[in-house]
Amino acid sequence: MDNYGFHDGNICNMLESRHRPDVNHSLQMHSSLIRRLSQERELEGHQGCVNSIAWNSKGSLLISGSDDTRMNIWNYAGRKLLHSIDTGHSANIFCTKFVPETSDELVVAGAGDAEVRLFNLSRLSGRSPDDNSIAPSALYQCHTRRVKKLAVEVGNPNVVWSASEDGTLRQHDFREGASCPPAGSSHECRNILLDLRSGAKRSLADPPKQTLALRSCDISTSRPHLLLVGGSDAFARLYDRRMLPPLTSCRKRMSPPPCVNYFCPMHLSERGRSSLHLTHVTFSPNGDEVLLSYSGEHVYLMNVNHSGGTAVRYTIGDTSKLMTFAPTLNGLELQPLPSCVFKHQSHSKTNGSSMLEKCRKLVQIAEKSLEEGTCYFYGIEACNEVLDGHGRVIGPTLRHECLCIRAALLLKRKWKNDVHMAIRDCFNARRIDSSSFRALYYMSEALSRLGKHKEALEFSIAAQCSAPGNTEVAALMEDIRKNLATDYICICCIFACPAEAGKSSKDNDGATRSETRNGRALSLSDILYHSEANSDASHDGPGSDREDSDYDEELELDFETSVSGDEGRDVEPNILHGSLNLRIHRRGDSARDSSCTNGSCGSPSSSQNDRTPYQPETVIDMKQRYVGHCNVGTDIKQASFLGQRGDYVASGSDDGRWFIWEKQTGRLIKMLLGDEAVVNCIQCHPFDCVVATSGIDNTIKIWTPSASVPSIVAGGAAGPETSNVLEAMESNQRRLCHNREAILCSPFELLERFRMHEFTEGTLHPFECAQS
Repeated sequence: MDNYGFHDGNICNMLESRHRPDVNHSLQMHSSLIRRLSQERELEGHQGCVNSIAWNSKGSLLISGSDDTRMNIWNYAGRKLLHSIDTGHSANIFCTKFVPETSDELVVAGAGDAEVRLFNLSRLSGRSPDDNSIAPSALYQCHTRRVKKLAVEVGNPNVVWSASEDGTLRQHDFREGASCPPAGSSHECRNILLDLRSGAKRSLADPPKQTLALRSCDISTSRPHLLLVGGSDAFARLYDRRMLPPLTSCRKRMSPPPCVNYFCPMHLSERGRSSLHLTHVTFSPNGDEVLLSYSGEHVYLMNVNHSGGTAVRYTIGDTSKLMTFAPTLNGLELQPLPSCVFKHQSHSKTNGSSMLEKCRKLVQIAEKSLEEGTCYFYGIEACNEVLDGHGRVIGPTLRHECLCIRAALLLKRKWKNDVHMAIRDCFNARRIDSSSFRALYYMSEALSRLGKHKEALEFSIAAQCSAPGNTEVAALMEDIRKNLATDYICICCIFACPAEAGKSSKDNDGATRSETRNGRALSLSDILYHSEANSDASHDGPGSDREDSDYDEELELDFETSVSGDEGRDVEPNILHGSLNLRIHRRGDSARDSSCTNGSCGSPSSSQNDRTPYQPETVIDMKQRYVGHCNVGTDIKQASFLGQRGDYVASGSDDGRWFIWEKQTGRLIKMLLGDEAVVNCIQCHPFDCVVATSGIDNTIKIWTPSASVPSIVAGGAAGPETSNVLEAMESNQRRLCHNREAILCSPFELLERFRMHEFTEGTLHPFECAQS
């Protein structure tokens, strides 16, 4: 793959055509420069994790916020610390911004203490470098939970927006007052722009009910009236601020306002997993695309679809239609979906012979990768180059062949949700040739892995009709029939012996719940050891191909301690006295008992929903997927566009690296070692080929194209990068697929520490940079 260039062209040719108006934008982040990125400088000045970094509009200053509750201002030209401000926050700073059009004098910070603080840097003029303590110019205390993200509007020096885990996005106007009363006071601020305390959806089919804990927001620079938010469910939401109701207080929980668009990859929309959530959302530089980063998942690109028709839309039921053996029209075409889930791309009649020859060679590379059973990743990237890079010019025959090869490679690779991507490819291949044996066979295999044995059998029967003597499809059909028979026996056993099937555990409020999976009762041992069994299931044993990420039921462990209040008793040091209550339940059950906010419980529209059937929204599907990194450990991990044109996408990772992909094809172009533990923040300089990153380390790294030779890997302060690219990505995929095991193990390890009395007074703290 290194022999084939990237889609931004030859940099020498671009330099020769400097008269082009967009050449500077193209040159800022060019592939030849990105492949030479290496760490130039490490900025020291914080005493905790650096959770936020942002450039000013001119690119002359960089602002950062940290767990040490300090806000630092750095000079770009000299790479020096100018100010280190003691903000007065009592918890981690999660977001910092320069306020536009204020000559970079006003800066704002939001933190885990639920406060937003505004500072005027001009008050520091004339002071010594060590005297950086200033009082905030404005203090906003109206949020009730952590403030995770701030947004500002280009050209607007008077307003900042704050997104909080309390489910509200508030608009703070500096002209209306220097402060606001704390949350819960008799006088409530009327500054709620979005009330999403009843806005979270567990799946596309479910109405919004629970609090949508906001973790990210962004305002489009090209159309500032567009506002994007993401939080504790799988759906990002696009709002038009001109269409929102007037600002309100939080005294009454409101129904969520209608949004312009929902964004979510189709395969994540009907999973019903409360653990799936967004950590970052952002607009592209031109505002036509959005980037979503999921916890425990990948990074996805979507079209905004503001012009109507440029994005792929779907609604409830389209996922099942994607997996259904649909009838054919005239024996040639599949019946199209009502919502036009996948659209045919037009084929150009002016295909150059050199371009077609390049595509054929790439398909041959992918076919060889499949036959030899090695380097599935590079075979998939070759297919991506053909389908996503040249999909508009290749003919239907080559397109069909490439789709089938990529589906087979995805099923072989078995990375997270590869099976869903294979189903998409099989669907598109069958739209070209509805009787394609390879498309039918791979679709059957994919559905079987998802446990959809009935649907898989239909496709395998059709595949056998296309190739009667094929032994592979005969073996697949036999396995599917065995799985169907096993499922049938399990269902019959449950109905025949309801007493056994009805065994259940009682939780603290006395409610009885029966846990079942695939038609059989779950015992406590099933719950405790299920993740270990599933983590190995992708490698051996029957049903080994089922993805751990597709059918896991998320579980939680709650524990409460009550310490004895007998002050007169002699207490041994480091010994907990009292009781400990333990409850294991499905993660989704906690939503039913969600806490009240300001005395209001439940959804205000619950009675209305009882009368009127809920109509699920139409959602915009993914355009591209970016894989290789790991996003499990933190709730502030960013995915960013690089450059003024946004031709490249970057994300931090839990392995201390950060990754850069070509936006159009999803092809990995660079992997860099940027932190001892986790890289969270990535911010590209407004004009130069310079990137700033930060994470769990106390430092900020500055990256420039200063390497002597181009490469796909680069080291940092932690040392030279020597690991194999594929090994690093596969390790990250294992962490993504097995994160549930860590979730289950951690509480038991915590309880074991309670039992062993390892906690001393004042040491029971969560990892500050970890997920909430």
